[in-house]
Amino acid sequence: MHLDLDADGPQYLQLSRAIRSAVQQGRLASGTRLPPTRELAQTLGLARNTVRAAYEHLGAQGLVEGRVGAGSYVHANGRDSAPANGAPALALLPGATPAPSAYARRARELLREFPAWRRHLGVRYSLQYGEPFADALLPEQWRNALARAALYTPMGYPAMAGVPALREQVCKYLRSRRAVDASPDQVLIVAGTQQALALAARVLLDEGDTAVVEDPGYFSARHTFLAHGARLVGVPVDKSGLVVDELPERRPGLVFVTPSHQFPLGAVMSQRRRQELLRYAARHDTWIVEDDYDAEIRYDSRQVAALKAMDRQDRVIFVGSFSKVLAPSIRLAYMVLPAALREDFVTAKRLMDMGCPAIEQAALAHFMETGAFERHLRRVVRALRARRNALFSAMQQHGADWLELHDSHAGMHVVGRLKGRVATRQAELIEAARLRGVGVYTLAQHYIRPPAQPGLLFGFAALSPSEIEVAARQLGRAASEL
Repeated sequence: MHLDLDADGPQYLQLSRAIRSAVQQGRLASGTRLPPTRELAQTLGLARNTVRAAYEHLGAQGLVEGRVGAGSYVHANGRDSAPANGAPALALLPGATPAPSAYARRARELLREFPAWRRHLGVRYSLQYGEPFADALLPEQWRNALARAALYTPMGYPAMAGVPALREQVCKYLRSRRAVDASPDQVLIVAGTQQALALAARVLLDEGDTAVVEDPGYFSARHTFLAHGARLVGVPVDKSGLVVDELPERRPGLVFVTPSHQFPLGAVMSQRRRQELLRYAARHDTWIVEDDYDAEIRYDSRQVAALKAMDRQDRVIFVGSFSKVLAPSIRLAYMVLPAALREDFVTAKRLMDMGCPAIEQAALAHFMETGAFERHLRRVVRALRARRNALFSAMQQHGADWLELHDSHAGMHVVGRLKGRVATRQAELIEAARLRGVGVYTLAQHYIRPPAQPGLLFGFAALSPSEIEVAARQLGRAASEL
C-alpha cells in the first residue's frame, strides 16, 4: 500500500492522515483489509507501535474497525469512508469548501483527529472517562436553588468577573480544600475549563508561540492551543509528574500541567518537581496553567495541596471546575489569576461572552454557602469509592491475566495496561468489547508520541457497581476470544 507521510507532527498522526486520505480519494474502499501492523511498519520504515497507534487513532474515529482474529478493516460505516463510486466522502466533514480563516482550517483538522467516542454511544456499558456521577438528590436541590436565585438576581448584565457572592464562596472553598489563599478580586468565573483554556490561549499565545503540555495529557488542552496557532512541545511525565528537566530552553508562552492528579496517568507531582517548575516559570518569565480538574475526589487520607499554594512569584493560573463534582451541564468553572494578568483575562472574557449567567452563579453561591455543596461532595466521593472498588474487584476476577490496573487513589478513572497477547491486539479487543455491549477506550489518544505499552482508560463514575461487574465480565470474555 502506497502512503505518503506529510512530515507534520507525530508519525502516528501522519500515518493516520495518510490512510484517511487514501479512503477519501477512493484508493481504499470500505471493507478493505489493512496490512498487519508488522508488515506495514516494515514497508514504511516505522516502529510497529507507531502503526498500531495510527490504527487505534483511526479506530477511535470510526474509520477503522478491528475484527477479532481477522485484522483491521476500513469501516463500512465510518464517517470518512469513500462512497462506492470512488469519489471523496467529504459530505459529513467540514473542509468541502475552503476554510475562511487560519483558525477555521486548524479547527477542521482537529475535528478530524478528535477522539470520536460517539462510536460507542449505543453500548449498554460505557466505561468512558468524563461521564459524571449522577446524584439522585441533585436535580431537585438545583431546581430549588435556581428558583430562589431567580427571585432576587438582577436581570441586567452580570459582573464581568463573576457574581461577587460566588467568588467569595470559591475563595472559602479553596482555602479549605486546596490550601490556596485567594481574594475574590483574583477570581474569574468562566463557562467551564474549556473556556478557561481558550482564554489562556487568547491572552498568552500568539501564532507560532510554544505551549508546553504533558505527554500524555488532556487532549482538549492540546486542541485548544493548536487551534490558536501554538506550537506544541510535549514533555513526558513519570511517577513524580512532569519531568521538569525536559522543559525547553527557550521561553514558552505557557506550561499546562495537572499536578495534583496527572491526566490521564494519575501521578502526583512531587514537591521537588513543583519547586523546580515554579523556578523555571520565574526564570523564563512565563506562566503555568494549573488544571485542578478533580483533585477534591480522593480515596485516601492524604491531602494534596494545589501547586498554586506554593506560588510565591505569582506565576500560576489556577483553573478549577464544578463539572466533575456537580454536572457538566451547569457550565461553571473558575480561575485564580496572577495580578499582572487579571485585567487582560477579564477583558478577554468580556469580548467572548459578556459574563456567565448570573442566576446560575447566584444559585451555586447559595448552594455552597448553606453547606449543601459540601454534603453533595461527600455523597459523590462515597458513591465513587464504591464504584472504584467494584472496578478493581471485577477486573481482578475477569482480567488478572491480561490487564494491570494502576491505582492513583483519586479521581473518576483508572489506567489499565494490557499484558500478554492481548497487548498486541488492542484494537480488536475494543471492537470485541463493543460487540458485547461494552465501551472501552484507548489510552493512546492522549499521547503525542505513541505509548511504549498499550493501555485503556476506564471511567467508572457513570455505572453502578453491579453494572461495572457485568461490564468487566463481558470485557474478560472479549479478551479470552483473542
